[in-house]
Amino acid sequence: MPGRIARTGLACLFSLALAGSALAAGPDDIAAPGTTPRQFTFAWPYQPDDRMAPRGGITTGDSITLATDASPAWQALQAAGLSARERDRRAILAMAGAYRASFDFIETVGFTEGYQPDPPYQSWGTEYVYVVSDEPDFISLQHIMVIRFASAGEDASEPVVVKHWRQDWRYEGRELFVFDGHQQWRRVTLTEEQARGKWVQSVFQVDDSPRYAAVGSWQHTANFSSWTSDETWRPLPRREFSVRDDYDVLIGSNRHTITPTGWVQEEHNLKAALDDDGAVARILARENGLARYERIEGFDWSPGDEYWQRTAPYWAEVRSAWQDYYASNPHLEVSKTADEVPMFVAMFDLAESLTTGEFDATAARREIERTLDAYVAPGSGAR
Repeated sequence: MPGRIARTGLACLFSLALAGSALAAGPDDIAAPGTTPRQFTFAWPYQPDDRMAPRGGITTGDSITLATDASPAWQALQAAGLSARERDRRAILAMAGAYRASFDFIETVGFTEGYQPDPPYQSWGTEYVYVVSDEPDFISLQHIMVIRFASAGEDASEPVVVKHWRQDWRYEGRELFVFDGHQQWRRVTLTEEQARGKWVQSVFQVDDSPRYAAVGSWQHTANFSSWTSDETWRPLPRREFSVRDDYDVLIGSNRHTITPTGWVQEEHNLKAALDDDGAVARILARENGLARYERIEGFDWSPGDEYWQRTAPYWAEVRSAWQDYYASNPHLEVSKTADEVPMFVAMFDLAESLTTGEFDATAARREIERTLDAYVAPGSGAR
């Protein structure tokens, strides 16, 4: 069963399904003068219906039950007399747990002549967020998808388990690796003043390669808590690079907001094309994104628990290998593919082959480093 789950998960990633659901927009009952009523699509009410049909997956998931009461993690966040750092920590830890996750992205403004908006993207998944590390100044959260597809009149499918993204949080962190475009990454060192009272969030791909990193502050109100990042560069996500190649980087900010029954991640991005030197040549469009994590109850997470228990030692070695790259190189070049094999495929295959029997950390580390060396090299430091 583990091998079957992993192979299915790889196919799920490779086909961009990741539990996507294309949600049809309903008709809008307000029409512009001289027009017929149209579907409502945020920011584009008068675009032709078929042009703004959402892209993403087209699957349906098993039924879920939403939690309606405030979670214990939320209640702990509201406790009186906490230090600022401890309240921040509890906000971060409140993101752990069981969720229905939905993902929505839409271009809202175009900046090029003859611009036509790209179809919006919508997707979903059932996702458990595990606490990998909980230290006074550092918290690591690993997202694991457990998906059961369903069709009308049929039972739900066998579970598909996909190791999803990871987020690391460091209090008053002074170093972070940022994206420079064209597969280049560089180390940035913050001053003590720049880091004071703030948290560095580092986000990683499904294979634990870097995605982006940013610094920001938590703000707490009576009934929600939010962390807002500074502006950061990001490589194109899979939802974009799989369908277009006319721009090179997302430039934007990120906000995490904790609510009594879950949390929300908002993105505000510019889609930028770069010149050969890595400088911004032009901006194509502005994009808004929203990922909503709603707590659910009564869902069977045991396949994800089994996967994470079995493979966690392997992924710990992967994280450690990446830390060696970061420590040894002020600049890195990270390729998505090597010998026509995507990095995530190589690393997921290795996870299966190295954890089906007794795990040998030393042998695994050798294989991990050998594999990663095909994708990771010292960077040019051009910018």
